[in-house]
Amino acid sequence: MAMRMAMAKTLTIPSSSVFITPPASSVPRVSLRPTLACSSSLFGRALPLSRLPRPALVRQARSLSIMASAASTETATNEENILEFSKKDNRRMLHVVYRVGDLDKTIKFYTECLGMKLLRRRDIPEEKYTNAFLGYGPEDTNFVVELTYNYGVDKYDIGTGFGHFGIAVEDVQKVVDLVKAKGGKVTREPGPVKGGKSIIAFVEDPDGYKFELIQRSATPEPLCQVMLRVGDLDRAVQFYEKAFGMKEFRRRDNPDQKYTLAMVGYGDDEMKTTVLELTYNYGVTEYTKGTGYAQIAVGTDDVYKTAEAVRTFGGKITREPGPLPGINTKITACLDPDGWKSVFVDNADFAKELE
Repeated sequence: MAMRMAMAKTLTIPSSSVFITPPASSVPRVSLRPTLACSSSLFGRALPLSRLPRPALVRQARSLSIMASAASTETATNEENILEFSKKDNRRMLHVVYRVGDLDKTIKFYTECLGMKLLRRRDIPEEKYTNAFLGYGPEDTNFVVELTYNYGVDKYDIGTGFGHFGIAVEDVQKVVDLVKAKGGKVTREPGPVKGGKSIIAFVEDPDGYKFELIQRSATPEPLCQVMLRVGDLDRAVQFYEKAFGMKEFRRRDNPDQKYTLAMVGYGDDEMKTTVLELTYNYGVTEYTKGTGYAQIAVGTDDVYKTAEAVRTFGGKITREPGPLPGINTKITACLDPDGWKSVFVDNADFAKELE
């Protein structure tokens, strides 16, 4: 016993490698200085970072660097896989949904003045609304409009964010004359677009939704544009490219009129598909959405992976992916960074609906 005590008196331990516990009276109850657990600390106790021996500090830093690098690599790889899915997914714009106050009156205007066909109509009395689908070709190949009439509601606020729909026609003047003959409203007479040669005109439907008539030769997709205003054009384009798998066909800046627009969509030829016309007005970052315009619908082979892509690249999921009650069609709904809503619909389920 005496020998062990003597040895203890002569044992010297370097202060640089031991955390010496001060008297209890001098230890504060709470320390605001961060500590890192270190497996090399003595007595199984974590050493404060400032008291770790230098080799331990180096090992700790190296370990943290390796973990951070691994996490970064994993995140990058995951984003690349999601981006690849978005680009290869079988997507196309299916229809655009908005609300009208008099369904029969609107159908009459679209069929008699704009040359659309009524494709189908469905009434949902238990939910007190009726839908009508109109367009220039069958729903399984063409982009169409889905009009919604809610029982008893005859007027909606269109807001400041929605712009217009675009229709490609072979003779703008002829369509304008027809609209006038039917008592419709023309807000811009036919003529070349400012700074260009394309002949355009603007008309309004009975609810005040604007349609741009664009003079073009025959096209497989006459309902060719949906124009929405955004607060940050670069952000919006990047979102639709990465999360939706669209491509930017072109961009045009109009400094005299203080706006820039970008056309994004699917396919290889803007003249043969429907595009989103995203418009940025200089200095304007927010718009009102109103109560009329609702959303676009896009087909996808996998609503679950699509929802993951939307989350990854800055969108917000408002309806988790899964089947709709009653009809079992799988969908997911989301908002883009500007708050515009879209619904993705499973391609196979959508085809069954049309049957």
